[in-house]
Amino acid sequence: MKTYGFGIVGCGMIAEYHTRAINELANARVVAALSRNPDRARKIAEMAGGDCATYSDPDALLGHPELDVVCICTPSGAHQEPAVAAARAGKHVVVEKPLEITLPRCDAIIEACDRHGVRLCTIFPSRFSPANRSLKQAIDTGRFGRLTLGDTYVKWWRTQEYYDSGGWRGTWELDGGGALMNQAIHNVDLLIWLMGEVETVMAQTATLAHERIEVEDTAVACLRFRNGALGVIEAATSAYPGLLKRTEIHGDRGSARVEQDDITLWEFQDTLPDDQAIRAALVGRSAANSGASDPRGISHVGHREQLAEFLQAIEEGRAPLVDGREGRRSVEVIRAIYRSAQEGRAVRLPLADNG
Repeated sequence: MKTYGFGIVGCGMIAEYHTRAINELANARVVAALSRNPDRARKIAEMAGGDCATYSDPDALLGHPELDVVCICTPSGAHQEPAVAAARAGKHVVVEKPLEITLPRCDAIIEACDRHGVRLCTIFPSRFSPANRSLKQAIDTGRFGRLTLGDTYVKWWRTQEYYDSGGWRGTWELDGGGALMNQAIHNVDLLIWLMGEVETVMAQTATLAHERIEVEDTAVACLRFRNGALGVIEAATSAYPGLLKRTEIHGDRGSARVEQDDITLWEFQDTLPDDQAIRAALVGRSAANSGASDPRGISHVGHREQLAEFLQAIEEGRAPLVDGREGRRSVEVIRAIYRSAQEGRAVRLPLADNG
């Protein structure tokens, strides 16, 4: 079995989650870490253990002889350049969410990976939780009947110190948005994955609980999906003390609710023998894996599962479950929400002018 060498580009908080995830894969190890801050690169190298080299020069990292995969963990609006460089160097590319903050920048990454024949993965670990996979299977097998409503809620809390702690946080240039683009994008991705493509959005956004940020800390959007169903997205970093994120799916033959990683509602007109087992197996997981008030409160397990699937996709010569095109979809919906809020009108997707 081949062991894949990973390089980490950008050694902030999220790089630690990538490193922990890679450490737990039998066929992967972190061989290189890149940061403009030498102390941060050394911290990731120490977490990785073994012989992990540290770099401040991107070209030097890309020349590492054992490097196969590059994880892009830079601020959101600085994903394109290192991702494209990695693709040009023939390395497979993993990009932490969002893929990028505008559609042209997303497309530049996708096109570079296609052109150079490397695989691309956008990190959305919520898709890999047992609760959300059970929900997706129930939709795909028709248990909900006709889908009627799909809602997702991320009512989190972030302190002013959180935004003040990094010059990129809360900026359009590098954060790409606020509660929607940074925190709730995981659930925006989930909602599209579960309910299908969005046709139109109508939205309002506001900055209500924080100072010195350019972006929203509170957002509400109404959606119409292409299948005719309606939906709601609520996103906030202004809701003290921070609540567990929640997704609800309804149809004319069933309803289900996932709260963080728990199925808290699972009711269908036509019951199956496995229904009670699903309810029992997925209870009691939420409290340990919530980032509702603490950015470090999340688990790395979803990252591990997604990176394992990515390596399997490379081995099998296929696209991963969450490739670049999948990663682009949530960015397009969020860009449409921002445009609707700014212009005070309904916005139709796809965005004709690339957002």
